[in-house]
Amino acid sequence: MNSLRLILSNPRYFGPAWVFASINILFGTWVIYIPSVKEKLGVDKADLGIAIFFLSFGVFTIFPIAAKIINKIGVGKATAFGVVCSSVMALFPLLAPNYYALMAGLYLFGACTGFTDIAMNTLVAEIEKEDKKMFMSAVHGFFSLGGVLAGLGSFFIIPIGNPAVHMLLAVIVVLVVNAVFFKYYYHVKAAPVDKEPFNIKLLKPLLVIGIVSFVAMGSEGAIIDWSGLYLKEVGFAPEALWGAGFLGFQITMTLGRFVGDAISTRIGSIKMVVLGAIIAIVGYVLILSTSTYLAITGFAVCGLGYSVLAPVLYRIGGNVKGIDSSQGISFIAGLGYTGFLVAPPILGFVAKKYSLVTCFVILLGCAVLILMATFVLNRKRVES
Repeated sequence: MNSLRLILSNPRYFGPAWVFASINILFGTWVIYIPSVKEKLGVDKADLGIAIFFLSFGVFTIFPIAAKIINKIGVGKATAFGVVCSSVMALFPLLAPNYYALMAGLYLFGACTGFTDIAMNTLVAEIEKEDKKMFMSAVHGFFSLGGVLAGLGSFFIIPIGNPAVHMLLAVIVVLVVNAVFFKYYYHVKAAPVDKEPFNIKLLKPLLVIGIVSFVAMGSEGAIIDWSGLYLKEVGFAPEALWGAGFLGFQITMTLGRFVGDAISTRIGSIKMVVLGAIIAIVGYVLILSTSTYLAITGFAVCGLGYSVLAPVLYRIGGNVKGIDSSQGISFIAGLGYTGFLVAPPILGFVAKKYSLVTCFVILLGCAVLILMATFVLNRKRVES
C-alpha cells in the first residue's frame, strides 16, 4: 500500500496513474452500452463479435509503429497525445449510424487505446528509473479503478438516456483531470535501451505459463465484454442492472490488485494462482445459476479471482530459470494480451451457434484448466 500512498500524495505519480484510470473509464463506458448498440443496429451476437474484433485489430495494427512514435516525440508527450486521441475516438462507436461505421469506430478507438497503453506503461517505467520509486502495480490498480468508475456510471443510463451524451460526459471528466496533470510528466523521455537477441529455444519453459496467461486474460476480457448481455438475456436483469456485473467485477479486481502482493508474499506465487483459479470457479458456478443477483455476485467473485493472476504470472515468468526476466515477462504479457483481445469475438460466434450460457460453461472449463496447470508448474519447479 506504500505505492498507493505515494500516488495519492504526489502529482508526479498521480498523473500517470490517472491515465491508467482514464483508459478504462472510456473503455468501460463503451462496454456498458454494448447491449444498447446491439439493439440499436439490429445485429446478432456473431456480428457483434466481429465488430468487437475490430477493436482488437486496431490495437494490433498500432503495436509495430507505436514504439517508434513514442521514442520520436517523447514518452510524456506520447502519453498525453494518446489520452486526447482515445477520448475523441471513444465517441465514435456510440455515434455509429450503421454496422460498418461501428467497425470503423471501434478500430480507431482500439488503435488509440493500444497506443496509449504502450505509452503509459513506458512512462511509468521511466519514472520508476528516474526516481527509484516502484509504483507500477498500483497504477494497474488505478486501471481497475477506472473500470469501477465506469461501472458506477451505469446507474446513470436511464437518467441520461443517451449513450453518446453519457460518453461525452466521461470524455470531459477524463480530459479535464488529465489537463491538470499533463505538466508533471509531459517532459519525460525514454532512455535508450540495448536490445538482446531472443533465442526461440528458450520459449519451451514458458509455454505452460504463457497458456495460463492467455486463458486467464482471455477470460477476463470475455467477462468484461459479455457480462452486460448475459445479465440482460440470461439473467433477465432490468436495464439499470446491465452494468452491475461489470461494476462488481471491476470493484473486486481493484481491491485484489491493491492487496494481492501482500498475500502472494505470504503463500507464494504458485499457491496464489491456485487460490485465484478456485475463486474464479466459484464465481462461474454462481453466474451459471442464471439468477440475476447470484450472477452479479458471481461476476464480482470472478473479479477477485482474476485480479491476482496477471501480476503473479508476470512474476513467475520473470523467475523461470535460464530465462532473462524481461524476455519472460514480455512473452507472458504478449500471450495474455492476445487472449484478452481475441477471446470476446470468438465467444460471440459460440453464443450465436449455441448460447451465452455455453460461453460461460467454456469459461468455467478455462478456470479449471488454470487450476490443473498449477500442478504442471509445480513439477517444473518454477520459482515463485
